[in-house]
Amino acid sequence: MESIRFLYTEWWIPVCLLLGLAYALVLYYRDRSLGEKSPQLNWGLGAIRFIVVSLLAMLLLEPFLKSIQTQTKRPIVILAQDESESVSAEMSTEELEQYKNRFSELQASLENTYDVKTYAFGEEVREGVAFAFGDKVTNLSSVLGEVYDLYSNQNLGAIVLATDGIYNQGSNPVYASTELAVPIYTVALGDTTPKKDVILKRAFHNRIAYLGDKFSVQIDVSAKNCKDATTKVSVFKVQNGGTQKLTEEIINIDRNDFFVTKEVILDASQTGVQRFRLAVSPVNGEEVTANNSKDIFVDVLDARQQVLILANSPHPDITALKQTITANKNYEVEIGYVNDLKKGVDEYDFVILHQLPSKTNDALGPLNRLKKEQIPHMFIVGTQTDLRRFNVAQNLLTINGDGVNTNDVEARIAPNFNLFTLNQEVKDQLPNFVPLVAPFGEYATGANAQVLLYQKIGKVETEYPLLVFGEDEGIKKSILAGEGVWKWRLFNYLQEENHEVFNQLVDKTVQYVSLKEDKRRFRVSLPKNIFEENEPVFFDAELYNNSYELINEPDVSLTITNQEGKDFNFTFNKTDNAYSLNGGIFPVGNYSFKANAFYSGEQFSYNGQFSVQPIQLEIYETTANHNLLKLLSEKFGGQLVYPGQLNDIPNFMAERGTIKPIIYETSKTQSVINLRWIFFLLLLLITIEWFLRRYFGGY
Repeated sequence: MESIRFLYTEWWIPVCLLLGLAYALVLYYRDRSLGEKSPQLNWGLGAIRFIVVSLLAMLLLEPFLKSIQTQTKRPIVILAQDESESVSAEMSTEELEQYKNRFSELQASLENTYDVKTYAFGEEVREGVAFAFGDKVTNLSSVLGEVYDLYSNQNLGAIVLATDGIYNQGSNPVYASTELAVPIYTVALGDTTPKKDVILKRAFHNRIAYLGDKFSVQIDVSAKNCKDATTKVSVFKVQNGGTQKLTEEIINIDRNDFFVTKEVILDASQTGVQRFRLAVSPVNGEEVTANNSKDIFVDVLDARQQVLILANSPHPDITALKQTITANKNYEVEIGYVNDLKKGVDEYDFVILHQLPSKTNDALGPLNRLKKEQIPHMFIVGTQTDLRRFNVAQNLLTINGDGVNTNDVEARIAPNFNLFTLNQEVKDQLPNFVPLVAPFGEYATGANAQVLLYQKIGKVETEYPLLVFGEDEGIKKSILAGEGVWKWRLFNYLQEENHEVFNQLVDKTVQYVSLKEDKRRFRVSLPKNIFEENEPVFFDAELYNNSYELINEPDVSLTITNQEGKDFNFTFNKTDNAYSLNGGIFPVGNYSFKANAFYSGEQFSYNGQFSVQPIQLEIYETTANHNLLKLLSEKFGGQLVYPGQLNDIPNFMAERGTIKPIIYETSKTQSVINLRWIFFLLLLLITIEWFLRRYFGGY
């Protein structure tokens, strides 16, 4: 409906009309310019002038049109269907088809009165209902939260939630949805009848183990309505399409509501991602056995670095260092003597040269091999060291002395060392340790050296280095300019009854020097080695030119091979200066992959592996929880219904009487002066007046 309003008071309208009348009378009342023409012509022209002037005057009052538009918005009703695996597990094919038909009929019935929105939920909330029932987890609170976020500021009338009440992710929906202020009608699916059921509920284990270690697996077993029955817990190793039984234990179930935790110790005997199957045997009368087993994956790493302590002769330092380094399971330590070395130094990741080169052996062969193979190493200088040959073997520290005279030196922490950090306990206690024996002479550090410890001789704090780190000819090196660290270890235990200070100093030293930089020009990485079966597998790749600059000019291909030998081929997407790939979701199992790139006449490749483990949350709990759905409906003023009552939901909504449409009124204003037809009307009237006067000789 439209009406006209004026910005100024409407009492001015008579004035505008009088103004138009006066103007017309003055112009035509005694006008004789038209001669003997009919008097009606004067009256007509006067009327035109009256209308034009009156309208122009009224336009000065700024009239505007006000219109009110009415819109009726129907209430919104949400139909949310649980599409997790547990919902369809209790339905036969015929029952499932009947339920789909009833659901469709309910949707059609509601659409006559309401604006219906459908959603499916399980792992995530999504629009539309497909009745796929393939989601591996159920999150009831997420769908209610999503509805609140999307429709809390709209005319939300009701929510129809079809589920079995089982949730295994998120919080309890009764407490998570307190902000909703609309009735929730729950459709109770599934079967609440308790059945005989033995369930392998959970397994706790490390995702990573190291080769040769033992690792623990804790298995939670529960049983319902199985009193006086017996089951067995077994552990199998799954490999090459077959299984090998590793261990087995009998469990006697002594009550209907039974729960027990068993611990199994397994060996990490093979590198790579190892798959184990945990299983409990079914009992007589058990209907559901899908929840009797669970597969776990453990990534067994051969991450131990091979460390060689190469000595000139036996010395207490050697044992002290070996005991400390082997306490860290990432290292394996061997002791060798330069005159009786059975393996080449290039077979080790890190070498400690104790008093080498010595006065009796220049160790030229091992030193040259270390340099050629770029193997990080550490020198420990003592009374047997040949200082001249030592100065030639490295460029971090020069000691000019006769090699005979020595000083007893204590340690002083260097204030500006920044290659790694020591905790405050080490900084406080290390300067109080007993002295080491260091060569007497002049000390000078190289350009690439950083000093961690300086020598304190008696009460004199010198600038002579005691422990030095640096990179020499592209190789990480460290130098301890003193022997007798075994005394530090014993003194630490004497003071604190532990070796923590000494161990941290050695661990930090070995860790920094032995850590190798990855200088491969082509690399492929994954965020992890074990993925869930509903997770996409992402890859990142980097390719470097000869100057170690990131490039992504050539294409990079990837071939993923499953356990049966089937290949899946992909091509990486190019990012700013690297590569990325979303491989998608893979079935449960072990996979290997190989990436290839060809650049500047050179072929690059990278091999790796990953595994996909199953999600079995939906099969652990098979008894529907209708009590939860009843609480949810009662809390929000809705009602619990069963699948056969779906068509009654519209009547329940109507009886409640609170779900009503909302009428919106929109007021719209428009200035009359902006109406084009007003302009053309005035122009037409003035044109008619001018034409008639011209035609009849009025001008």
